[in-house]
Amino acid sequence: MAIETRAFEYPAGGATMRGQLSRGPSSEGPQPGVLVAHTWAGCGPFESGKAAQLTEMGYVALAVDMYGHGVLGSGPEENAALMAPLIEDRGLLQVRMQAALSALKGVDGVDASRMGAIGFCFGGLCVLDLARSGADFQAAVSFHGLLDPPPGQQPSEILAKVLVLHGWDDPMARPASANKLAAELTNGGADWQIHAYGGTVHAFTNPAANNADMGTVYDPVADARSWRSMRDFLGDALRR
Repeated sequence: MAIETRAFEYPAGGATMRGQLSRGPSSEGPQPGVLVAHTWAGCGPFESGKAAQLTEMGYVALAVDMYGHGVLGSGPEENAALMAPLIEDRGLLQVRMQAALSALKGVDGVDASRMGAIGFCFGGLCVLDLARSGADFQAAVSFHGLLDPPPGQQPSEILAKVLVLHGWDDPMARPASANKLAAELTNGGADWQIHAYGGTVHAFTNPAANNADMGTVYDPVADARSWRSMRDFLGDALRR
C-alpha cells in the first residue's frame, strides 16, 4: 500500500498545532479516523510510525501535536518542562485533544462517525482525558498511560469504548490507580477493558526505553500483545 504522510496544521485554542497526517489510497467510501497522541517528547518519528501502521490497517491517522508548532523535547528535563503545563491544566489538555479530534473529523474522506484515539505514556493520559471530557468518538486506547483523573473535574458520561493496556509494575501508575480508573469508567457508563501485563513497567512499547531505574523498559512481548489487542478493539469499534 502506498502511504501518504504529510505535515498537518490545525488550530487549538489560539495555538497552531503541527501534526502528521497519514493516509492510504482513496477508497470507495469514507474511512475511519484514528488520533495518535504522543509521549512526553512530542510528536516525533515514533508516533508517525504508529500512524503509518494504522494506515496499513485501513485508517486515516493523525499523529497529534499537543505542544504546538511541532515542538520536540531533547531529553527528560526538556520533555518534562513541555508536558508540565498540560499536566497542571487538564482543561487545556482536553481542549487540545478535542481540537485534534475535530480537525481529523474534517479531513476529506474521513468518516466522522467512526473515530478512535490511541496514545502512549503522556499520550495515554491525553486519550483518557478526551474520553473523560464526554467527546463524541467511538474508541479510546491507552498504552502505558498515566491514569489519574483531573483534580476536581465533574464526571461526564463517557461515550467512547475504552481499552487500557497497562504494565502492572508501572511505577508511574500503580495498581491502585488502575483500580480507581476502573471505578471511574464504570461510574461514567463506559464500555471498558483493562489489560494488565505482569512483570512489565512503563514505556513497554518503546524500543528506546531502557532505564530500569526510572521504570521505563521496552518489553517486546507486551508490545506485540498490546498492539494485537488494540487492532482487534479498533476493528470491533470502528469497522462496519
